[in-house]
Amino acid sequence: MNIFQDLKNQYTNNGIVQKLIFWNIGAFLLAVIFFYNFKLGAFSFPRWLVLYSSFSDVLTKPWTLVSYMFLHSGFIHLLFNMLMLHFISRFFLTFFTEKQYLVVYLLGGVFGGLVFVVIYYFVGIAVPVVGASGAIMTLLLAATTYSPFYILQIPLIGRIKLWHITALILTIDILQLLLVNTGGHIVHLSGAFFGFLYVFLLKRGIDLAKPFSNLSFKRPVKKKSPFSKVHVNKTSSNLSKIAKTDVEQKKVDDILDKISKSGYDSLTKVEKEFLFKLGK
Repeated sequence: MNIFQDLKNQYTNNGIVQKLIFWNIGAFLLAVIFFYNFKLGAFSFPRWLVLYSSFSDVLTKPWTLVSYMFLHSGFIHLLFNMLMLHFISRFFLTFFTEKQYLVVYLLGGVFGGLVFVVIYYFVGIAVPVVGASGAIMTLLLAATTYSPFYILQIPLIGRIKLWHITALILTIDILQLLLVNTGGHIVHLSGAFFGFLYVFLLKRGIDLAKPFSNLSFKRPVKKKSPFSKVHVNKTSSNLSKIAKTDVEQKKVDDILDKISKSGYDSLTKVEKEFLFKLGK
C-alpha cells in the first residue's frame, strides 16, 4: 500500500479532528508551493486569503474570516497549533458531539477574527492575521467551562485539573497581549470568550451550533456520543434523572465520576454501551 492510499484511508476512516488536521496541513503545503518566498524565508500571503483589520476588506472578502484560520506563518506555528488541536479536541469531544465540534470551531474563529478587525479598526492600523489558534482556544474554553475539574494525567507532572491548564494558557496570552503579536493574542482571547459564551448559553438551553449542524461530519465507524442529549441540560449530573432505579442511579454516578477523573476514553465497552442506551 503506497503512502497516498494510506493517507486516503486515514482521512476516510477517522473522525472530524483528523479531517481538520488534514485540511490545515493541506492548506499549509499549498501555501508553501504558491506563497512562500524563499528569498525572504517567509510567506507572502495574498490579501484575498489573510484576514486584514479593515472593514472594507472584510465586506469585499468575507471568506477571509474563515480562510485565515487555515493559514500559518511557518512550520512551527502549524505544528504547535495541530498538537494543541489534537490535545484539546479529546476533551471537547468527551462532552460534546462532532456536530457541535466543527461548528463551534468555525464560529469561534470567525468571532475572534471579527473582534480583531473591530479593535484594530479603531486603533487605525491595518495588519493581517493568520492561524487556527483562536478557534482552538474556543474549543479549550468550551470544554473547560463545561467541566473545569476534568482530571488530566500529565507526564512528569501528574494529575492536574483542566482549568489549571486553561488558566495558564490564558495568563500567557494576557501577559503577551501588548508585547508581541498583539493581533494574534486578541484573536486567541476573543475565541476563548466565545467558547465560554457558547457553554454559558448551552446550559440555558441555547445551542449556537444547532442552526449550522448541516456543516458537520459524523465519524463513519463510531456511534453517536452518549452525551448528545445531556448538553441541553443545565449540568451533566442531570443524566442521573433518566435512571429508573437506585441501581441505575448508582451506576450513572460511578460512571460520571470516572469520566471526571480519567476522561470518557477510560470507560469500558460495557459502560459506554450503558450510557448510550440510557441516553436514547
